Amino acid sequence: MARSVSPRTLRRLMRWWPPYRSAGIRVLHIADDWSSARVTLRFGRLNRNWFGTAFGGSLYSMCDPFWALLVLHRLGGGYVVWDKAAEIEYVSPGRAAVFAEFRLTEDRVARIREETADGGKALPWFDCVVTAADGTVVARVRKQLYVRRAVEPAARPERTERTSPTA
Repeated sequence: MARSVSPRTLRRLMRWWPPYRSAGIRVLHIADDWSSARVTLRFGRLNRNWFGTAFGGSLYSMCDPFWALLVLHRLGGGYVVWDKAAEIEYVSPGRAAVFAEFRLTEDRVARIREETADGGKALPWFDCVVTAADGTVVARVRKQLYVRRAVEPAARPERTERTSPTA
């Protein structure tokens, strides 16, 4: 279920989140309606690999939570949203700051609502491109989400007490 936090507050909290802070990742923007986000990875000695280019784990990390966060908040309460799968393709070496943008259209949100309306799950894929300031593509990241309507507490089956075989 979506936590009640504003995009602005989440952006500020993520600025101090240790995995992002130590990796040089900074959330630049999250739209007030949760329709988009923009993130940067500053290139430095703590996120450089053996070859002197941006560490692939940092490139992936900067993209990791945003599709799930945007979808969760755009759908509103009553949905379960999890990461299911991911792919990353390294296209060119990153030797300076890089950026990633995430844009979630109302059409995608409507399609997910339609697919989950009958209680089924949706497994949508989302793409983003990590680029250098000059527009050079550094990596392409794909994320697959698992989305379904949340089961209401009253509709959940009751738990039965387990008894020990020796009791």
